[in-house]
Amino acid sequence: MSTPTPISRRRVLQLGGAAALGSIAALSACGGQSLSGSSSGGKLQFMFWGSAGEQKAIGNMLKSFAKDHPGVTVEPLYTPGSDYDTKLNALVASNRQPDMCYMNSPLGYRLAEQGKLVNLYPYFNKYPDLANRLPGTYFWWDKGKTYGTQSANEIMTLWYSKPAFQDAGVAMPPAVASDAWSWDTFVANAYKLTVDQNGKHPDEAGFDPNRIRQFGASAAISPLVLNPLLLSRGLNFTNEDATKTTIDTPEAIGVFQDLVDLMYKHRVAPTPAQLGNNAPTTTVQLKTRRIAMVIDGQWDLLDLAQGNLDFGMGVLPRYDKPMTITVGGATAVFAATKHEQESVELYLYHDNPTKVDLFSSGLWMPLEKRYYTDQTDIDVWTHNSVHPPEYRTAAVDYAMNNSAPFFYQKLRNIDAIDKVLTPALQVIQEGKTPAADVLKTLAAKLNGGLLQGAYPSDGT
Repeated sequence: MSTPTPISRRRVLQLGGAAALGSIAALSACGGQSLSGSSSGGKLQFMFWGSAGEQKAIGNMLKSFAKDHPGVTVEPLYTPGSDYDTKLNALVASNRQPDMCYMNSPLGYRLAEQGKLVNLYPYFNKYPDLANRLPGTYFWWDKGKTYGTQSANEIMTLWYSKPAFQDAGVAMPPAVASDAWSWDTFVANAYKLTVDQNGKHPDEAGFDPNRIRQFGASAAISPLVLNPLLLSRGLNFTNEDATKTTIDTPEAIGVFQDLVDLMYKHRVAPTPAQLGNNAPTTTVQLKTRRIAMVIDGQWDLLDLAQGNLDFGMGVLPRYDKPMTITVGGATAVFAATKHEQESVELYLYHDNPTKVDLFSSGLWMPLEKRYYTDQTDIDVWTHNSVHPPEYRTAAVDYAMNNSAPFFYQKLRNIDAIDKVLTPALQVIQEGKTPAADVLKTLAAKLNGGLLQGAYPSDGT
């Protein structure tokens, strides 16, 4: 995901529990368990999606795994994201499922409850690295039952063009959570960074909102952007047991309206119409100076680092406590596999930061705690030219100390919830109906039976 426009329903669900990412490795050269040569052999199938770069990286990893595990071969089943769910469901229905695959979380929970996925909890003692991941990344469906973790970690962050800030004489966004801009400061700086074709700012006489050369900010009215801002106000999408939504409270309504006001009141962020149906990626928007700063995902680093532009990374603006979210998809092992041990070993291996370059290239963040707390392990994936100098505080420390799991990953009945949430957010983003009116109607639907609780946050 690399666009500041509202993300699609499918993409949100993938990020909320679908492994567009890979699962953390229990096998780092720095203290992980060595599984090499421990399997008894067999042919496995691994189904996944991703970009061309991800396809290549996963393919190389599978070859490396086979080399390290004599007698084991792995057939890669690469499937484009647009066809993925259809093909996976067809394979499951015909009992021809792969040994291991990327999976969206609603399907994962459903299959796990049906006994069709391997419960990885019994492997925790054998492989401690599997047990020592960030708490919010596990997909527990019952006590002592998890079909795995996020495939890799991600956070929401603030990307910006350094030349845009330098030209406007605005200080670079803070890279330390304790120094995070207040929302008002974020808006004030967005004014300074927004200019029309004549060089005028939105608060100056003669400003032409129809001929804006550079927008100061972009922040989609999407769950991924809303969730950390709600958390910053001490809220989440629902109450603690996920039986009642909080989006119709004055504090939550204020967050939604603030995002709308960036576009239609302050005119410092592009509207959906100004972005267009095929909006350029965050990398292109920053490189062309169309936008000065964008709230988007850490995964953009892969493209930004290859984009030949001078960019920076900051923490998100805050209301009260500075917060971001952790988010990522799942990888699961099917219970029907004839090679469970080998599949679990592949599960632990398939996104090892020392085996797959998608960590050092900027697409993925690890899941194991030690990659956020031990400097030697942090250096394994961040000590390179891709990760900017501020990455340690703006990403590593931020994820470890100022984050909560994306609410999509924990809610039951999320497919049905999303069918009413997505169109409501689209109406809000159009700016013609007050956010409060839309949210009151949406809350009534959610509280009327759609909210059915959450999956366990701790299955132990």
